[in-house]
Amino acid sequence: MINKLSALLKSANISLTDLQKQQLIGYVDMLHKWNKAYNLTSVRDPEQMLVRHILDSIVVEPHLEGERFIDVGTGPGLPGVPLAIVRPQAHFTLLDSLGKRVRFLRQVQHELKLENITPVQSRVEDFPAEPPFDGVISRAFASLNDMVSWCHHLPGSEGRFYALKGLLPEDEIAALPVGFVVEKIASLAVPELEGERHLVVISPKG
Repeated sequence: MINKLSALLKSANISLTDLQKQQLIGYVDMLHKWNKAYNLTSVRDPEQMLVRHILDSIVVEPHLEGERFIDVGTGPGLPGVPLAIVRPQAHFTLLDSLGKRVRFLRQVQHELKLENITPVQSRVEDFPAEPPFDGVISRAFASLNDMVSWCHHLPGSEGRFYALKGLLPEDEIAALPVGFVVEKIASLAVPELEGERHLVVISPKG
C-alpha cells in the first residue's frame, strides 16, 4: 500500500513526509475495516480508496487559502481528513449529521493522533460559525446553489467556498444567487482516476 501511495503521489507531483504517508494509509485501513459494519463508502477496495478518496482529496490542497476550514457533509471524513493530514498547520471542522460517521471520525482522530480535526454531529443550518471560517469545503452537495444557500453563514467576509465537482457544472455556475461570485475554476488531475474533476472557488462578495 505504501508503494502504491508513493507512486500515486509521485504522479501527482505531491511531496509528503513518511509520517503523512503512514497516516493516510492508516486512514484507509480504518475506512476499510469500519466499512464492513458502518457502510461508510461504496468503494470497497483499499487501493481504489487511495485513488478515489485520498488523491481525489489532497489535490485540492494547493488551492486552499487560510487556516480554518469546515468540511460540510464530510461523511467518513472526505475530503477533510486527507487534507488535515497533508496540511497540519490548518484546522478542519468535520461536520456531518449522522452519528455513526462522527463516531468513526472520533476514532480516526484518536488512532491517528490528528490534533487538527474536530468532528461535529450537526445539521449545517444549526451549526454556528463562531468565529467564521476561512474556507467551506464540500463534495457532498447536489448543486452549487445548495452549497451557498445552506452554508452562507459559515465563511467570514474574506472566506471562500470550495466545491469539489466532477464535470464542470456550467449550468450551476450560471444559476448562482446574487452575492456569490466564482473566483476560480481549477481542473484537477488525479492519477488513475477516470473522468474529470474540478474545483469551483466561490466568494461571498457580490
